[in-house]
Amino acid sequence: MRREIPLLITFIIGTALVMAMFIPHKPFPQLDSEFSIWFDIIAVFAFILGGGNLLRVHVDRITRNHEDKNYSYVTIIGFLFMLIIGLFKVGGDPGLTGNYIAEGTWFKVMYDAVFTPLSSTMFSLLAFFVASASYRAFRAKTPEATVLLIAAFIILVGRTPLGHYLTFWLPDWLSFFHIPNLSAWIMATPNLAGQRAIMIGIALGIVSTSLKLILGIERSYLGSEK
Repeated sequence: MRREIPLLITFIIGTALVMAMFIPHKPFPQLDSEFSIWFDIIAVFAFILGGGNLLRVHVDRITRNHEDKNYSYVTIIGFLFMLIIGLFKVGGDPGLTGNYIAEGTWFKVMYDAVFTPLSSTMFSLLAFFVASASYRAFRAKTPEATVLLIAAFIILVGRTPLGHYLTFWLPDWLSFFHIPNLSAWIMATPNLAGQRAIMIGIALGIVSTSLKLILGIERSYLGSEK
């Protein structure tokens, strides 16, 4: 029964949500919002389990004297500090009704002064990784890679003033080959077509996976058979 009951719950809820999308009659339209409340309640327990797992992993690293244990110290201290000042609304109105992200609260100050700059720094570093990965991916070894390289070059140049200066001398009847215009056309036509194809593929994948979950074919979320 440990596996049959979760399968039955998944089947009932999944079928009800599918019916709610196609049957505009009571009680189906209300099911989506009501189930969303229950999903939020379940997500709270998931956050608790996630925080406990975070502490368990990093405490285990510290006890095993892992070479990266200093990062674990920083992670645990930062996690507990933000958790405490957020729960107790330090610097703001205390109690359950207090807003933990109100102006002047420690949580808001730490988020704006520490977390946001660190996030910006991480995204800045990602630019260098993207550049190195693009260099490896865009090497023109095949016709397809050559087309990708040319399109990427046109888009990159077309988004800078250099693109205008290189082709501003073209007459109006050749305005299509003006690099900024060509860059806009690539983004609006071939790129959009590729995005739509990818989205259709993702939608079909979601449908097939959802059906497998509802019908009990996919059971990996239940864990191992043992």
